[in-house]
Amino acid sequence: MTPPQRQRRDLVPETTPPQEGDGKPGNPERMYVVAGPDGERAELDLVTLIVARATDPPPSASPEQAALLRLCAAPLSVAELSAYLHLPFSAMGVLLTELLTAELVQARAPIVRKARSDRSLLEAVMNGLQRL
Repeated sequence: MTPPQRQRRDLVPETTPPQEGDGKPGNPERMYVVAGPDGERAELDLVTLIVARATDPPPSASPEQAALLRLCAAPLSVAELSAYLHLPFSAMGVLLTELLTAELVQARAPIVRKARSDRSLLEAVMNGLQRL
């Protein structure tokens, strides 16, 4: 008994993309926008603090933008906002760029703490505790 042999399939010839003069559309129209009209995004980092300028979101805001504005009543980092809204950092960048352009939020640099405390301050605290 011989095993069945496989038949080779014929290769489908490649089709050429339609040309502009054929009457068929070349590229489909984009149904979404990833960045603004100029394609620029705001320089944001995971630790950039975002604060809302307006207390209430405008009626034209999307649900994500409205939730973001409500969360930003107190300063929150982009990483925290991304976690609370369950959105990736790239999507947060797009949302925040739109809100920054509309001047609904303000971006601040993170608060950097000193690596070491001032020695004179520590000595004053230690002397004060010893006097008690």
